[in-house]
Amino acid sequence: MVSLHPVLDSGITKGNPDHAGGTLYCKCASDPVAVALSSNVAHNHACGCSKCWKPAGALFSIVGVVPREKLSVAANGSKLRVVDPKAAIQRYACSECGTHLYGRIEVDHPFKGLDFVHAELSPEPGWQEPQFAAFVSSIIEQGFAPESMGDVRDKLHGLGLETYDCLSPALMDLIAAYTAKKSSLRK
Repeated sequence: MVSLHPVLDSGITKGNPDHAGGTLYCKCASDPVAVALSSNVAHNHACGCSKCWKPAGALFSIVGVVPREKLSVAANGSKLRVVDPKAAIQRYACSECGTHLYGRIEVDHPFKGLDFVHAELSPEPGWQEPQFAAFVSSIIEQGFAPESMGDVRDKLHGLGLETYDCLSPALMDLIAAYTAKKSSLRK
């Protein structure tokens, strides 16, 4: 079977719930972009969407969120570029190596105020382990064989990850509550 993601392929390592954060680095051999996080990630998950950064050969990214105020660019920020200026999540990638360092939402959105990050880019251990797998069927849109999806879901389930073709129920509930509040159906 192809690689789900290096973090998943060798089995999930439990994180430390008291992890205080660390620094993410792009893949440049010299003068890497450094992004400091002053908290652990939340809602860390395997994501099959086509927009998230993935290591070469991986079917999924591993992405979590931190409060916006807990993220700062610590070094070589001049190398960061927005991948797709029209996307709701403005993904900041290194212009030299292409690694996505963080995603930020500037428009009205249920997750505005949370920055999306790839904790695997940090050498520090202890980050929250993946909690679920989202947008699993989206790997088909990227060329994965539909007839092999059962194997992918079985492997994810074997790691203890529930699979969804959207976000987890808790995150979908947050989106629905935000939408209802915006439409004045819920105060």
